[in-house]
Amino acid sequence: MLYLKTDEEVGLLRESNMLVSRTLAEIASFIKPGITTLYLDNLAEKYIRDHGGVPAFKGYGGFPKTLCTSVNDEVVHGIPSDYVLKEGDIISIDCGVILNGWYGDSAYTFAVGEIDGNVKRLLEYTKVSLEDGVREAVAGNRIGDISYAVQARAESGGYSVVRELVGHGIGKRLHEPPEVPNYGRRGTGSKMEKGMVICIEPMINLGKKETVQMKDGWTIKTADGKPSAHFEYAVAIDKGEAKVLTTFKFIEEVINKM
Repeated sequence: MLYLKTDEEVGLLRESNMLVSRTLAEIASFIKPGITTLYLDNLAEKYIRDHGGVPAFKGYGGFPKTLCTSVNDEVVHGIPSDYVLKEGDIISIDCGVILNGWYGDSAYTFAVGEIDGNVKRLLEYTKVSLEDGVREAVAGNRIGDISYAVQARAESGGYSVVRELVGHGIGKRLHEPPEVPNYGRRGTGSKMEKGMVICIEPMINLGKKETVQMKDGWTIKTADGKPSAHFEYAVAIDKGEAKVLTTFKFIEEVINKM
């Protein structure tokens, strides 16, 4: 059942999502060759708890860690481990928190040192496809308008859109209706109303769209072994213009200083 949020509730969701944004910025300076994904996970959990939050992913459906750390051809849901980041890797970090009973959820794909130019372009297109989707996230439009915008931008760069995984509503639960696919047709899907809060999260592949699930039951990889990128915003639907509850500003301030 769709749950429309009041302005006050949207404000609480903004606080939760700002904690996610600041958590991702906190670990951004540590993303470099020689660091393990488990080290990043421990940093994130400490930061979230120190700021009054609870890691939303830890224990969710049995997931064992605070972050999803997905490296190179891992699309999403990678489990932090003793894997040591190396020059040229990319790593998607998806983070969720619970703060005052409300969920926050965001993802950012980081470059580890200098990365291949083709992979850098994939990251740029994926991020812009997210921004294109956000522009469609206004009252009166339909979910398919977001889906179409994301797909059109990604495919204009020669990339493919993952089909099996989608964005979602968010609020008192991590995953609420409606689903928000990253592919689709304009004018289809649920009509958006003020008070809906959704996560838009393009997962875009350098190669083909097909994916496979690993034996750990969580990690999703590209079937062809080529890199995948993932960016995610939490967005409150409003009239005229969406309210983005997440920000990448803090992350990019850290990256630009490195």
